[in-house]
Amino acid sequence: MTALTATAITEPLPARPSRSLRYLRETGLLVGRSLQTIPRVPERLSDVTIQPIVFTLLFLYVFGSAIHIPGMRYQDYLLPGLVGQGLAFGVIGAGVATATDFTSGVIDRFRSLPVTRLSVITAQVLGQIIEQILGMVIIIGIGLALGWRPDLTIASGLELAGLILLGLTAFTWFGVLLGMIIRSSDGMQGLGFAIVFPLSFLAGTFVPISGMQTVPRVIGEWDPLSALVAAVRQVCQGTHSHGSWQLEHPVLAMIGWCVLITAVCVPLALRRFRSTTAA
Repeated sequence: MTALTATAITEPLPARPSRSLRYLRETGLLVGRSLQTIPRVPERLSDVTIQPIVFTLLFLYVFGSAIHIPGMRYQDYLLPGLVGQGLAFGVIGAGVATATDFTSGVIDRFRSLPVTRLSVITAQVLGQIIEQILGMVIIIGIGLALGWRPDLTIASGLELAGLILLGLTAFTWFGVLLGMIIRSSDGMQGLGFAIVFPLSFLAGTFVPISGMQTVPRVIGEWDPLSALVAAVRQVCQGTHSHGSWQLEHPVLAMIGWCVLITAVCVPLALRRFRSTTAA
């Protein structure tokens, strides 16, 4: 008995995983936890599932007959716009989810666990991006079923996928930052719709910017969401927009806006998260 006890005491403990390995493993576990909650709270996906379906059917079949786009079918004009709009609406979904996690005590429970703080916010961003990818798949699937015919090659398809991923990353970080600042899901939803909704209408999503009155046309020409919509439309349909530099170079403008948003929001979000969880 004495020999067994001595052997157990002197047996070396397993090596502690490196900090980077722990970060990756904990991030993966937290992303999995976020996705596993979806079946229990399916309404979380309403903004990326029901909303795109409503917009597509409403504008295609109610307003589509009254809107004529020279040189192209309305399906081919509308669906790229809805893809661009879906990227921007990621701000609202990410912000509401983040505010909910802070107010419901989820973040407080994570603070009591021996997990890397950075993995918590990284998992929040990755989980939201995965949910929004689902929304993109729904928009594209509905569009194809209703007659949208994008003119894509393998190269332009990869370009479109890269732009969508870049946009989702930028606007998700923006939404996470706003969610931590506002810390109210109702407030985040109201503020998000008040800002993103009108900007998406001014961005040429549903009708050409060139046909708008002077004031909304000028706003639309420099609206950041206009670059997203015009870039997706140019890649998918080969159409070219005019009116401002960002409309004439939409892909470059979209990359520039997304890089700028990410460069500003990531450090601010990390700083806000550290100060909040340290309190």
